[in-house]
Amino acid sequence: MTLVGKKAPVFTAPAVINGNEIVKTFSLSQYEGKNYVVFFFYPKDFTFVCPTELHAFQEKLAEFKKRGCEVVACSTDTEESHWSWLQMPKNKGGIEGVKYPVVADTSKTISTNYGVLAGDYEYDDNGQLVAKGPMVAYRGLFLIDKNGVVHHELINNLPLGRNVDEALRMLDSLIHFEQYGEVCPANWSEGKSAMKATFDGVADYLSNN
Repeated sequence: MTLVGKKAPVFTAPAVINGNEIVKTFSLSQYEGKNYVVFFFYPKDFTFVCPTELHAFQEKLAEFKKRGCEVVACSTDTEESHWSWLQMPKNKGGIEGVKYPVVADTSKTISTNYGVLAGDYEYDDNGQLVAKGPMVAYRGLFLIDKNGVVHHELINNLPLGRNVDEALRMLDSLIHFEQYGEVCPANWSEGKSAMKATFDGVADYLSNN
């Protein structure tokens, strides 16, 4: 089930902000009406692919903010684990220097509501609750507009890292559509021509490209 076209699930959870401050009641609702949001999940703190992604988003953070977009990360680790990882230098596998919020989904309800939890709870033959799967988040990414509506989602399996430039491209596409009412064709990027959502508009685009 996709969230595209629907309101992003609401939550309130602990998070680490600015790389060093734990807050107990973080929510994406603070951005509604003001900012776009790229909300992404990663599997676990203190791992291998995950820090490459978190640093990659930090390296492009100014580009997101220039477009009025906030970046927020989330995993099923605790806020204390996030904080410790944020204090660890990059050359030792840490994410020191990451300044955007990192949410703690320890209840796994955020991951479940966004459809990215890798695993399920079941009852065994003895009626006891058991976990099937790693019970961490897949590498999910959601582009949310200023009204809190999801316009793009991407969910990768655990070994597959994402392309941050593609997240920026999708943000540019959404902004272009909102500003000009033009739809964005395959491989479109900012500065290229888009097309009007009419047969004449498509014909004009194809004749010029």
